[in-house]
Amino acid sequence: AVVSTQSTGVIEECHNSRAVTLFLRGSNSMIVAEAKRSIWDAMCVIRNLVRDNRIVYGGGSNEISAAISVYDAADKNSSIEQYAMRAFGEALESVPMALAENSGLSPFSTLAEVKSRQIKEGNPRLGIDCMDKGESDMRVQHVIETLIGKKQQIMLATQLVRMILKIDDVRSPGEGEE
Repeated sequence: AVVSTQSTGVIEECHNSRAVTLFLRGSNSMIVAEAKRSIWDAMCVIRNLVRDNRIVYGGGSNEISAAISVYDAADKNSSIEQYAMRAFGEALESVPMALAENSGLSPFSTLAEVKSRQIKEGNPRLGIDCMDKGESDMRVQHVIETLIGKKQQIMLATQLVRMILKIDDVRSPGEGEE
């Protein structure tokens, strides 16, 4: 069977070369497209680490920790703003809940367990054990994210919500029809 009719030339061991070429092959175009997307994602992570090499632990651990802090701040606020703060905390918790659900775990009980352990143990590195290794400490599992990427995610989500809340002229279906 003929796998490919294309020929490939390879030049190796070039001195002082800073260029890299990746050659991707797959059984179909969908596999190749997915591989290209994965390579692009990996290069973006490297770019983010070059810009700012600080990291945070993943697995939803930082979102849970941030939500706990937001809830504590909401408890100390007696104005109506406390409701918005609690809603923001709930929004932060949607990330670890999605991780748990996509891993085949019960999202509510898993989040409740990890959240209570974070509070009880004072360990903000505890997250969702997606790989079912029996260890929730993301430092032990080596699950990390770039700080700049996490900040971008939270800022983008917050800006989107603010944009939606600025809409002040909401029309009901059938309104204005006479």
